[in-house]
Amino acid sequence: MFSESKKNKSSEILLYNKIVYLSRDKFFYNVVNLPDTFQIRIYLIFIHVSFLFILIKKQKDNLNLNNLSQKIFDYIFVKIEENMRELGHGDIAVNRNMKLLVKMFYNILLNFEKYNKVNDDDKIKMFSKYLSPEVNNSDLKLNELINYFNKYQSFCFDLPLNSVLKGDLNFKFE
Repeated sequence: MFSESKKNKSSEILLYNKIVYLSRDKFFYNVVNLPDTFQIRIYLIFIHVSFLFILIKKQKDNLNLNNLSQKIFDYIFVKIEENMRELGHGDIAVNRNMKLLVKMFYNILLNFEKYNKVNDDDKIKMFSKYLSPEVNNSDLKLNELINYFNKYQSFCFDLPLNSVLKGDLNFKFE
């Protein structure tokens, strides 16, 4: 789901595919016990991307990165729309859902900007808000999720800008 195969891949396509790969990791479904649903997968993509966008925002002066963030944003939402249509959603449902998803993405982005400044209890609340509205929180191992995203955030913020421009995102959670 959500992947693209082309011989000459641009950096936004490469980054998108890597983020989808990270978001589909069995860790989220087998260890954290998240339900494997379309909505959860999208939210995981949004959370992963938000850390890259925060990194890009810190590099305000780099126009290449600003253009890349817009390209990533556009590409993500094109792919989500395509997947919704493949699942059989009609025009009205797709348009309504896309508006809601764009709002949700910006909400996630704003909340995760303060991720490294909040304690673990607040992080649990952040993740619960997006990833567990239909799931009993006691079934989820949100501390494992926090550990994962703490390491992912550190990885992203240590990522050289050239890696982002090349679409090189080789995060390994261990």
